Amino acid sequence: MTYFLADIYPYVLSFHIMAVLSWMAGLFYLPRLFVYHAERATEGDQLDETLKIMEFKLQRYIMSPASIAAWAAGLALVCTPGVVDWTAVWPYTKGACILAMTAFDHWLMIMRKRFARGENKLSGRAYRMMNEVPTLLMIVIVLSVVVKF
Repeated sequence: MTYFLADIYPYVLSFHIMAVLSWMAGLFYLPRLFVYHAERATEGDQLDETLKIMEFKLQRYIMSPASIAAWAAGLALVCTPGVVDWTAVWPYTKGACILAMTAFDHWLMIMRKRFARGENKLSGRAYRMMNEVPTLLMIVIVLSVVVKF
């Protein structure tokens, strides 16, 4: 199995990068939709209904499949011989940030369901601030992988 993973490494890495890019696009965009939803929509109006549909489709059809694909390819990369130096710090910082990114994704799922039920309690400002979380995590992840500290 390890020889097979080594042979397909460039393809798995490419797939991982594409999946992460798709997942990150959603992680950046969904909180922005929440800002508009919290600030401009009124329960039951046309904008409210439109944003509910957009949020649902973004999460269900783009973010969820992309996160699953990113995790699957990432785990395959971890199992590929020679890819990860477990004596270094970077795999652990990246791993911690990936877990935080996944937790953030699940928080977004909860918030989307609250909007769908008309139970949102957070302001547009709060969602603007939360919109920075994936950026900070992405910076640490990229530095971890590229610099390999």
